[in-house]
Amino acid sequence: MATPRRNTSAPTSQAPKRALPREPSSETQSKRKSSAPSALLPTSLLPVPLQSSGPFVEGSIVRIAMENFLTYDICEVSPGPHLNMIIGANGTGKSSIVCAICLGLAGKPAFMGRADKVGFFVKRGCTKGTVEIELFKASGNLVITREIDVTKNQSLWFINKKPTTQKIVEEQIAALNIQVGNLCQFLPQDKVGEFAKLSKIELLEATEKSIGPPEMHKYHCELKNFREKEKQLETSCKEKTDYLEKMIQRNERYKQDVQRFYERKRHLDLIEMLEAKRPWVEYENVRQEYEEVKQARDQVKEEVRKLKEGQVPMTHRIEDMDKQRHILEGRIKEKAMDIKEASQKCKQKQDALERKEKHIEEVQQALRVKQNEEHDRQRRISNTRKMIEDLQNELKTTENSENLQPQIDAITNDLRCVQDEKASCEGEIIDRRREKETLEKEQKSVCDHIRRFDNLMNQKEDKLRQRYRDTYDAVLWLRKNRDKFKQRVCEPIMLTINMKDNRNAKYIENHISSNDLRAFVFESQEDMEVFLKEVRDNKKLRVNAVIAPESSCASTKPSRSLSELKQYGFFSYLRELFDAPVPVMSYLCRQYHIHEVPVGTERTRERIERVIQETQLKQIYTAEEKYVMKTSLYSNKVISSNTSLKVAQFLTVTVDLEQRRHLEEQLEEINRKLHAVDSGLIALRETNKHLEHKDNELRQKKKELLERKTKKRQLEQKISSKLGSLKLMEQDICNLEEEERKASTKIKEINVQRAKIVTELTNLIKICTSLHMQKVDLILENTTVISEKNKLESDYMATSSQLRVIEQKFVELDENRQNLLQKCKELMKRARQVCNLGAEQTVPQEYQTQVPTIPNGHSSSPPMAFQDLPNTLDEIDALLTEERSRASCFTGLNPTIVQEYTKREEEIEQLTEELKRKKVELDKYRENISQVKERWLNPLKELVEKINEKFSNFFSSMQCAGEVDLHAENEEDYDKYGIRIRVKFRSSTQLHELTPHHQSGGERSVSTMLYLMALQELNRCPFRVVDEINQGMDPINERRVFEMVVNTACKENTSQYFFITPKLLQNLPYSEKMTVLFVYNGPHMLEPNRWNLKAFQRRRRRITFTQPSQ
Repeated sequence: MATPRRNTSAPTSQAPKRALPREPSSETQSKRKSSAPSALLPTSLLPVPLQSSGPFVEGSIVRIAMENFLTYDICEVSPGPHLNMIIGANGTGKSSIVCAICLGLAGKPAFMGRADKVGFFVKRGCTKGTVEIELFKASGNLVITREIDVTKNQSLWFINKKPTTQKIVEEQIAALNIQVGNLCQFLPQDKVGEFAKLSKIELLEATEKSIGPPEMHKYHCELKNFREKEKQLETSCKEKTDYLEKMIQRNERYKQDVQRFYERKRHLDLIEMLEAKRPWVEYENVRQEYEEVKQARDQVKEEVRKLKEGQVPMTHRIEDMDKQRHILEGRIKEKAMDIKEASQKCKQKQDALERKEKHIEEVQQALRVKQNEEHDRQRRISNTRKMIEDLQNELKTTENSENLQPQIDAITNDLRCVQDEKASCEGEIIDRRREKETLEKEQKSVCDHIRRFDNLMNQKEDKLRQRYRDTYDAVLWLRKNRDKFKQRVCEPIMLTINMKDNRNAKYIENHISSNDLRAFVFESQEDMEVFLKEVRDNKKLRVNAVIAPESSCASTKPSRSLSELKQYGFFSYLRELFDAPVPVMSYLCRQYHIHEVPVGTERTRERIERVIQETQLKQIYTAEEKYVMKTSLYSNKVISSNTSLKVAQFLTVTVDLEQRRHLEEQLEEINRKLHAVDSGLIALRETNKHLEHKDNELRQKKKELLERKTKKRQLEQKISSKLGSLKLMEQDICNLEEEERKASTKIKEINVQRAKIVTELTNLIKICTSLHMQKVDLILENTTVISEKNKLESDYMATSSQLRVIEQKFVELDENRQNLLQKCKELMKRARQVCNLGAEQTVPQEYQTQVPTIPNGHSSSPPMAFQDLPNTLDEIDALLTEERSRASCFTGLNPTIVQEYTKREEEIEQLTEELKRKKVELDKYRENISQVKERWLNPLKELVEKINEKFSNFFSSMQCAGEVDLHAENEEDYDKYGIRIRVKFRSSTQLHELTPHHQSGGERSVSTMLYLMALQELNRCPFRVVDEINQGMDPINERRVFEMVVNTACKENTSQYFFITPKLLQNLPYSEKMTVLFVYNGPHMLEPNRWNLKAFQRRRRRITFTQPSQ
């Protein structure tokens, strides 16, 4: 640039600035000072630019103030009303001014392309930053202030120093037609390349917003919305028209079925009318019957009243006779009481007489008893004497007891010997029982131990079943069918292997493959084929089978003794870690050489290199690893590989088979001893039984001898007892004659007393007879009264019977009336229900033919539609049968089809109406589109033509070609309209559309700049910002573009223009209306409060005036 190098910017306070991401000078931020731009004209223009510039456009920027913002501590910039050149070296803070304009006017941080959070624009080390923009307004400048809080990443807004919201700020800025997000108006440094990437559609939208009238973009949006809705309506109309045609065609196919359905429905409707009339006819018949029954009931009621009136005199006469009868019955009761008293006295005398007779019988009975006792005493004396004689005879025949004692003593000795033998036998039995109990306890203990071993085996089988179900099923089959095999068949190796220490199971499982672990081991090829045919072919089980070697390898000795290997930490070979059947062990020795593979400890792992070199083993195991050594065929070097051991899964369950065999042998010995003990117990019980029998026989013999020895003594005792009884009976003598004389005297005394009692009884009988005669007279009189009363009652009962019959008839008639009334109500309710009438709702007049009266006082009538139908139940039933037969002829009709037909008819009608509305709406939209299109397209074409004219002139002045046109593939697709820029920079080429790929970076920059310049004179926006757009241009194009910018931006009535660049060419043309803002940066900058622009201008003038003399 041709500006004198003596010009300098006003210094600001020296403080390190905060660098944004990708800031090129962030590495030297601690040495840099804040910079401040200043406005200065060329040397020929001494006045302050603002004083000599033209008027500002409404919305132009008058002042920009920054505090703690990016590179600035405190800085204030005063741009001019036309072209503002912001010049400075890279990193001094030119783009910071652009960022301040964008953010100060409510722009988004992401639009700058530098950071996505507003807090990043605050100077490093500060918590707050401020941007203040003063915009020109004729009514008074608008000052917008934005305070940025770093910690909260938020902003506070002020308008003219008063707090406000961002929304109000955006509304104020939009009112001034400021669009910081429009690349046609605001083109920051990081967005220059994106301008060329704008699609034709996006460029048109940006141009409309930038230079078009406010309503142009609104019309365009309306057109796009109208066109979108028009397409939707056209699609909707087409779809509905197609659907309507399909609906009409479908209804035509079902029309005949619907007609037949409705013909059937007419018959059903007639049936419904007949069924509706039938209750009314039934009701009328019952109502007439009700009237007849009611009349008959009233007649019977009158008869009941007359009969009740005739019964009143008869009732009075019966009551009088009843009173007379009560008086007579009272007198009869009195006579009865007197008779009862006399009878009681007679009864007392009779009882006294009976007692006297009974006393005589007692005396006679006592005499008879004494006579019988005497006869009995004589008989007992005779019997006792006979018994004594018999006992004395038996005593004479009884032998002497001294001869029996030796026999008794011998039997006693024999009995004692038998009891001793029996006690000895019972003691031996008890000992045997105790021995048996001990053996049974041992047997139970051994069985429990064996069961625990079996449970461990079951655990191994469970693991096999869970992992290899087919192998488990094959094991079950083998156990049931071992008789089919000639030689020994071993179950899967994992079941037959028994680890001596389950901690070593990992070595075996890592050494033997899982396929062999679940393999069956056979000694015969024939047995294996039988097994595989049955299990694999027939049962479809996936199992493995192997054959043990013909000559056993189970006891093969290792090539090196274990004692030689113990120095390396080996403690065993794999074969010695477990037990297994001989075929299994033989197979594993031949196949896996388990007798040659040693197992070591961690000590082996520590000496592994020495082990590999000295032992020449092929496989070894350490505590946690497996080593395999091979010798190279080419170099004879030993190559080793090691793998970590996997955790054991199947062989961790250990069963000590030797201990189990020992337990089984112990169990067999216990069972043998138990059998011997049981046999001994049986023999001892038989011996004890024989001794018991012998003991019983000896006891019986001893008992008989003892009885014979004591028999004589017993006979003597009995004889002595009988003699004593005889003496007592002989002493008890009775005098029968004296007793008979005493009894005769007592009987005479009693007979005298009896005669006196009989005389008194005769007198009482006479009195009682007289009383009975009086009572009979009273009874006859009472009977006469009762007879007359009974006759009256009979007459009364006859009348009452007739009354009851009539009353019963009345009740029956009344019940019949009630039933008929209830039936009438029910039939009326049913008839109303059939006609869909409420309980209180009257039948409409147009349906009435007659008005019958209901018994409850209400009135109703059948519908008039019934008058053409039959009036009797028989005729109605006949017609119902006929109509039902006709209706049943219409078969195969689906009500769903009719419902769908009706539904489709309604839908067709709705679709027709909706289609009409849609077409009217479509026509309305087309009319709106036509009107809006005319208001939008014609001004837009004129605007694009003006842009094209300016753009073409600019390119022509550069000896290049360029044009701008309105591009649309389809005139009706308003969302596809766009502005197409085509350029050519060489005469040998043709016009090409401006794209991010076809032109070079400088060509895109020139095209972008010229397009923006073409918008400059047409643009009504307050200002335009272009940041470093000349970076990619060659010197010729840069000079041409700069001249165009100056000429265009410095014309009258143009908007404010900000042109940011880090460098300029020599001898460029300038205009008096330009304002140049220099941005300096360095350690010797003055602080802002020490900068004096007027003093600087005076020094500049002095230097200028003194130059010619030098």
